Amino acid sequence: MDVVQYEITPKLLDALYVEAMILADEARSYFDRDPITGGLAPAAAVAFSCESLKVTTRLMHSIAWLLNQKALRAGEISAADLANDSCGLGYAPASDHFLADQFPGEAQEIIQASEDLYYRLQRLNEGLRSRYRPLPEPIRLRQKIMQAF
Repeated sequence: MDVVQYEITPKLLDALYVEAMILADEARSYFDRDPITGGLAPAAAVAFSCESLKVTTRLMHSIAWLLNQKALRAGEISAADLANDSCGLGYAPASDHFLADQFPGEAQEIIQASEDLYYRLQRLNEGLRSRYRPLPEPIRLRQKIMQAF
């Protein structure tokens, strides 16, 4: 089975990883605040909590994907391992911008930054995965039969 070679440069990988870690730290410190005492109404506080979970999910999926890329670069896993869906960039729900627009500016910036990072990684992930697609089952079976004779 042919596997596409790694194509993300170490410099880009490191920059994305640092960006993700800094953003995760900023999000943690910001969303750890009590939204009700921050002046939000109870309904907005619930929406605030939901958005903080969405941000956290996006960032954790992003960091996990970047760590998998680092593991590939270090030779700890193979490109075939990354072709497995469990190593791909996990699903993260989009933010509700109608609600998020009601949050303080800093919250909106963190939400937007987490979405921007996630969508950039999603494009990188799709680009890498589109270069490695397993052959359809009938073709693999035919190849096995031909190899047997």
